[in-house]
Amino acid sequence: MMPLFRRRKEHVLIQFVPRLQKPPKSNYTVNIILFILTIFTTMFAGALQKGVNPLLKIYMGIPFSFTIILILGSHELGHYFASKRLGIEATLPYFIPFPHLIGTFGAVIKVKSPITDRKALLEIGAAGPLVGLFFAIPAVVIGLKMSTIVPVGSGGLQLGNSILFNIISKLVIGNLPQGKDVMLHPVAFAGWIGFFVTALNLLPIGQLDGGHIMYGLVGRYQKWFGWVTFSSLFIFGFFWQGWFLWAVLILVLIKVQHPAPLDDISPISIKHKIIGIISIIFFILTFMPSPFIMPR
Repeated sequence: MMPLFRRRKEHVLIQFVPRLQKPPKSNYTVNIILFILTIFTTMFAGALQKGVNPLLKIYMGIPFSFTIILILGSHELGHYFASKRLGIEATLPYFIPFPHLIGTFGAVIKVKSPITDRKALLEIGAAGPLVGLFFAIPAVVIGLKMSTIVPVGSGGLQLGNSILFNIISKLVIGNLPQGKDVMLHPVAFAGWIGFFVTALNLLPIGQLDGGHIMYGLVGRYQKWFGWVTFSSLFIFGFFWQGWFLWAVLILVLIKVQHPAPLDDISPISIKHKIIGIISIIFFILTFMPSPFIMPR
């Protein structure tokens, strides 16, 4: 049997439930195949961004492919190694190849054993975004140095700017002349995607990284933050319609309320509170109400 620790008003409730069976060993063949496929699909996407025929010059997509896989892979490996350090079973990342747009739908890991307590929830949840940003920020800096200044409206789809991206852009490029914009180098675009993915994952909702972090910080009160954030997506949907789709996916697949860990009563340390606050700050810095802007 396995104990669950819950608080009911002034009382501590201990429930015993059947212990989960030991998870089967992972088959890394699938991880390797998906990783190799994602290398090719992201190279294909990167070559398209360079304006060349990807069937003839797929190697032109290597800078984008390397950067986006590094950022997304390090995000998931952050979760993986945090889980391992805490004695929680998890799989290696499963990359999701997609033969268009950015060449991938990201990567995921699967946690195969129960999360022990709120401290573990917070550590595992924060590790991915923070490690991913560790690589995304230099990618944006390096990529902006290789980007091109063009007249406004030269491209099609325009990208929104987060606070963090704006700050880095001001430091690297400075103030743009009137009527000018930046055509992002594929490396900078990969960094921009890293910021966007970080913000999506840090929404304090359900089983998203932000849901883990918020539950680690405030416990059962996470549901109030979750529902407020979920409701806000419908407001942001008037800036970018993709938020409506994201809200539906959350409601159907991710859920708004985060489940409790095994030990839901032990307090977290000051260190964990600081990690949680830093994660919230990065959420604010990377969030974009309108990530994609169609030209009028």
